[in-house]
Amino acid sequence: MDIDSTAKRLLFSTVRVDTVLDDGSEGSGTAFVLRHAHSRGVSDFVVTNRHLVEGVRRGGLVFTQSQQGRPAFGQRFQLNIDEFPAAWFLHPDPEVDLALVPLSPLRQAAAEQGVELYVEPIDTRLIPDAATWDAFDALEDVLFVGYPSGVWDQVNLMPILRRGTTATPAALDFEGQAQFLIDAAVYPGSSGSPVFIERRGGPAPRREATRDLLFAGVVAAVFFREEANQIVAAPVPANNRGMVVGSEMIDLGLIIKSTAVRELLDSYLRKWQA
Repeated sequence: MDIDSTAKRLLFSTVRVDTVLDDGSEGSGTAFVLRHAHSRGVSDFVVTNRHLVEGVRRGGLVFTQSQQGRPAFGQRFQLNIDEFPAAWFLHPDPEVDLALVPLSPLRQAAAEQGVELYVEPIDTRLIPDAATWDAFDALEDVLFVGYPSGVWDQVNLMPILRRGTTATPAALDFEGQAQFLIDAAVYPGSSGSPVFIERRGGPAPRREATRDLLFAGVVAAVFFREEANQIVAAPVPANNRGMVVGSEMIDLGLIIKSTAVRELLDSYLRKWQA
């Protein structure tokens, strides 16, 4: 398969996160690779939710290998990170469920084992500017990529592409925070999935290669109906053990806006490149 379209490139923007939690249970989630231009050059980062890296005993990131600049379908490389939680840089606001790790040392660790990683980073230029956020309609099509309930194509190492719509206006900050809701099937393992708003006839795209997709945010939480018929939001668990007994997901996902991802990057760069 030639990687000659936006959708095909998205298949290689995500990284599967496999973890062993402090209670001994196994979990999985989603991370993605982000490319960011800054004053000292261009850097790639792996971004996910902080709740996927905190309270973890062991963790690994699963990549597809590269051969001659092309993806080697099915050739897996799992990079296990010692002291997994300590490797991640967390958003300075503890209420913002985001974390990152630079990709460069991970690439170097793989290269030391004779492996080249194949990734298709999401460019931060796809983060909507203020005018674009304001221009979004109350109902927009969304696309997200990840590993819901740990499901993926294990033979070809492919994530799952899913669609939905915005459920609250993306132009507004839901409950006063930099977030919005989507109407989509969000399950354990979807945490950390990048979310895109797909425009048809909206503002001109930033560059032809990305066509009509704008990087809108990151899956962080799902809404449950509890036995008492109360609706609550909770972080998307890394496994089904994190679900409340007797609860039912109602297909509403909480998305942290990509503007908060930019804040995370800026905070990291201020600390480590000052």
